[in-house]
Amino acid sequence: MNARIIFMGTPVFASVVLERLVRTGYKVVLCITQPDKPSGRKMIMTPPPVKETAESAGIPVFQPQRLREPSVEDQIRAFRPDLIVTAAYGKILPASILNIPEKGCLNVHGSLLPQYRGAAPIQWSILNGDTRTGVTIMKMDEGMDTGPVLRFAVCPIGADENAGTLTQKLALLGAELLAETIPGYLDGSITPIAQKESGVTYAPPIMKEQGEINWNNTAESIHNQIRGLSEWPGAYSEYRGKRIKIYCSLLPKDPDRLIREYPPGEEKPLPGTVICARKEVLAVMCKDSPLLLTCIQPESCRKMQSAECAHNFAVSDRFGDSL
Repeated sequence: MNARIIFMGTPVFASVVLERLVRTGYKVVLCITQPDKPSGRKMIMTPPPVKETAESAGIPVFQPQRLREPSVEDQIRAFRPDLIVTAAYGKILPASILNIPEKGCLNVHGSLLPQYRGAAPIQWSILNGDTRTGVTIMKMDEGMDTGPVLRFAVCPIGADENAGTLTQKLALLGAELLAETIPGYLDGSITPIAQKESGVTYAPPIMKEQGEINWNNTAESIHNQIRGLSEWPGAYSEYRGKRIKIYCSLLPKDPDRLIREYPPGEEKPLPGTVICARKEVLAVMCKDSPLLLTCIQPESCRKMQSAECAHNFAVSDRFGDSL
């Protein structure tokens, strides 16, 4: 507990890890995080979640624009860290910083390495329809999530779980695992094990354009897209010339019944066709099956449950067409 730790992280995932370190009694002497950024429609300068957690705990905060500046290295050395811990910091640490602490640098990563090395492991595990994931505590080297593993823990992914809820689960799991791992790592009773070269996959940054739904994909694939991108950028589609964001969906229990109830005399519904818009049901046809849209946000409106807005959509109209 007496080791001097510098913590580096930015989003909510990292703030959960930092809070656990502080609550457990670890000596976090400095928090390094990304600079404040404009947020929301009014573009108000907003601090990263980790900054707020650090300041509430009385931990000094350092927000460099770039890590590869001599002044950044000098600042880190001034705090005499025994260990650096990172969690979703958002930048790769150069060798000059990795080599500063005597005990090296540890990272809390949101996947079971060597799967999903990179910036967005949680989102990609959902996008790919995985049924399980986990967290890994690794010792950092100069590669991208290539360092040896100290410990890992497995976490199931629910069929309707989204990126936000899974992030929270993995953050809590990772925070617990890190707090339990540090003592054994520092006293040498936990030996880092090199990652296997087989089974390596990557999780590149999510791009905004990935949010656009192609209704020619399967219902399961689109459901995974909506779940995986729920936090950012949000899945979306055009309807009557306006953009509709789709935050939640469900695979129907009886998709054939929905198709059978599509108005008699109509041809088989094309992908993107609204096949049901009544009461609490808003169903859109995909390549193979309908998908229930349960939480949406029409352009210039608030988020709504389907029960509030299904009546605003017309059966036989199509998503994905700019009318």
